[in-house]
Amino acid sequence: MSKQAEFAVILKMNPMFSDLGADELQRLSNLCHTQHLAMGEVLFQKGDPGEALFGIRRGQIRIETGASDGSRLTLNFMGPGDLFGEVAVLDRQARTADATAGEATELFVLRREDFMGFLEREPKVAIRIIELLCQRIRWQSERMEESMLQPLPVRLARRLCALAADFGSEVHISQEQLGIFVGAARESVNRQLQSWRRDGILDLQRGRILLQNLNRLTAIARND
Repeated sequence: MSKQAEFAVILKMNPMFSDLGADELQRLSNLCHTQHLAMGEVLFQKGDPGEALFGIRRGQIRIETGASDGSRLTLNFMGPGDLFGEVAVLDRQARTADATAGEATELFVLRREDFMGFLEREPKVAIRIIELLCQRIRWQSERMEESMLQPLPVRLARRLCALAADFGSEVHISQEQLGIFVGAARESVNRQLQSWRRDGILDLQRGRILLQNLNRLTAIARND
């Protein structure tokens, strides 16, 4: 399979492009090129202009920002098949966070000028993007409600299940980063993880979590 065909598959899996036909996907994927990053290499920084949409062919991208004490906070992880950077590439505004390669990474790159030209020729794609942005607003509202109303085990289980969906049963993340994701202190996260470890739901190793019973974790995430 050619790289352009691989990019077309990634586009098809994304809600923004899922309604496109095979010919439209092919025309869009033909506009892409690839870029390689070494582990730790910065793709873009907060404040950089939004000049491209990215898809991950292989590797991992960390979306990060700086904390007031000078430390780095990881906001999200992106893995193979994920698209990112679409907000900045649409509104021409600055990037709102940093993007760094967590390991050797190969990206599909779709430049803004090529993407916007495609949207002008394909208005139904522009309509689909409007719908997607509305979905994101709803998602953010749900996450805000979740952070205020759901107990820590539910929030933590939902985050681990989401990471597992992207990266499998071996999740590379620190307890501090998990705490940032779910709005809890590291000590509280550790107590809950240790409890699940004793119950055989997961195992803890340095810098990673091995999910051993996803069915039970999913039930906790659903608050069953």
